[in-house]
Amino acid sequence: MPNSSSVSEFLVLAFADTRELQLLHFGLFLGIYLAALLGNGLILTAVACDHRLHTPMDFFLLNLALLDLGCISTTLPKAMANALWDTRVISYQECAAQVFFFLFFISAEYYTLTVMSYDHYAAICKPLHYGSLVGSRACAQMAAAVWGSGFLHAVLHTATTFSLPLCQGNAVDQFFCEISQILKLSCSDTYLREVGTHVFSVSLVFGCFLFIVLSYVQILRAVLRMPSEQGRHKAFSTCLPHLAMVSLYLSAAVFAYLKHPSISSPSLDLVVSFLYSVVPPAVNPLIYSMRNQELKDALVKLMTRCV
Repeated sequence: MPNSSSVSEFLVLAFADTRELQLLHFGLFLGIYLAALLGNGLILTAVACDHRLHTPMDFFLLNLALLDLGCISTTLPKAMANALWDTRVISYQECAAQVFFFLFFISAEYYTLTVMSYDHYAAICKPLHYGSLVGSRACAQMAAAVWGSGFLHAVLHTATTFSLPLCQGNAVDQFFCEISQILKLSCSDTYLREVGTHVFSVSLVFGCFLFIVLSYVQILRAVLRMPSEQGRHKAFSTCLPHLAMVSLYLSAAVFAYLKHPSISSPSLDLVVSFLYSVVPPAVNPLIYSMRNQELKDALVKLMTRCV
C-alpha cells in the first residue's frame, strides 16, 4: 500500500473468534445500546416536557444526553453489525466519519461537564447573581461554544490524521477507528505529529480539569460555611453526580492515552476503550437520575403517563 489512496477499507479488531461468542457479544452490545437509548431518551423527553426542569442545569443535562446518544451511536452499531455478520471490515469513508463524530461528541461532552461545574459554582457560591451569570442567553452562548469547540477539535484531528500516507497495512487494533491506531499505519514519521496531537488534546483536557478543580474548591469552601446541615446535604447531592461522571470519564480516558507502553496489550486496550466510549453514555442517565429528585419525579410521571 504505497499511500492512503490505496486503502479502501480497514479491518477492526474482533471481540471474539467463535460464532457463539460473537452472537453473545452482539446481544450484550444490543442490551447496552438499548439501555443508553432508553435512559438518555427519557431524560430528553422529561426535560423537554416538564416545565419544572427548564433550568440551566437541566438544559446542560439535555445537551449531555444528546452527546451521549451521539457518542455511543458512533461506535456501537458498527461493532454490533460486525459481530452479527462475522466481519471486521469498515470502509475508509466510514472510518473517517467514525473518527470525526467520536471526537466531536466525546470532546463536546467533556466541555459540557466543564460548563456544568461552572453552573454548580454559580448556584452555590453566587446564588444572588445566579440569574445574571447563568441566564438563558448565557446558557445558549455556552452551549454554542461547547458544540463549536467540539466540532473544531474533531475537524483538526481528523484532517491531520487522514492526510497521512498509510502503508503499514489496514488492520486497526481496536473495535472502532481510533486516531492512535490509524497513526500506527502511517509510513511517514508520525512522531512529531502524534506528539503534537497528544499535547494539544492533553492541554485542553488539563485546562478543563483545572477549571473543574478550582470550581469545586470554591464550592467546597462555600458549602462548609453553610450553617444548615440540610443545605450542605443538598449542595453535596447536587454535585455528586457531576463529580461521578467527570471521574468516570477522565479515569478511563487518561489510562487509555497516557498509560506506559509496557502495560499495553490488545485485550487491555479493547477493554479500556470500551470503558470510556460505551460505558459512560449508558450509565450517565442512571447516575444523574439517582440524585436528582425532580428528575426522578418527572421520569416517574412520564412513564406512568406512557403506561
